[in-house]
Amino acid sequence: MKLINAIRRLIRKYPAYLYSEKELEEYEKYVEKCLGEYDSVFHEMVSPDIHLDVILIPETEECPYKKLVTMGAGAYKMKVPKEFKKYNLERAEYVIYLPADWDIQSSDEKDYWPIRLLKGMARLPIYCDSWLAYGHTIQANEDGSPYADNTKFNNSILCDALGQDGEFMHLKMSSGKEICFYQIVPIYQEELDYKLNNSADDLFTRLAENELFPVLDVNRQNVAEMK
Repeated sequence: MKLINAIRRLIRKYPAYLYSEKELEEYEKYVEKCLGEYDSVFHEMVSPDIHLDVILIPETEECPYKKLVTMGAGAYKMKVPKEFKKYNLERAEYVIYLPADWDIQSSDEKDYWPIRLLKGMARLPIYCDSWLAYGHTIQANEDGSPYADNTKFNNSILCDALGQDGEFMHLKMSSGKEICFYQIVPIYQEELDYKLNNSADDLFTRLAENELFPVLDVNRQNVAEMK
């Protein structure tokens, strides 16, 4: 009986950070308004902290690529430094765009790593007791190795996500919570070095000028090596 009661206490304890039903409804409507109708959700089976699902918005004629969006990360309030509190950056969700032919049902790491990246990004502020925002970079692995065998990307950088109307995505819920949306952009080591020696804006300018994002291309050109 003691063991059963202990298990029940654990079940009641987790997940610790959740959207309310009303917040979830507002969130889903906002995502569809900004990015298009979704046709499926990858539901998380075990949620030790936040309950993190991933929304799939399929490719269309207007947007011929898949959009993956986290749902649940913003239930956690990040530890934002005092000097940035006024910008309402405490809560965030994450977006990544994949080619139309990407096999998102595959469990092979060469196919699954963008989803793993989304989930890892969403939980990083919890595990590290920190925060994420525009221009922040995150290493794929401690040894500097790439995300998977099919790419040389070994870091990612965050930029503000844009909706279909070209406006920055930022959701103000009726509960008072404000959710920022960041697009995850995988980058090469040389691009990380370029960003550190210059700025995030400079790196994004190079990527935009060469039309090398927002859709993930595992073999795209390295803008740090362009003249």
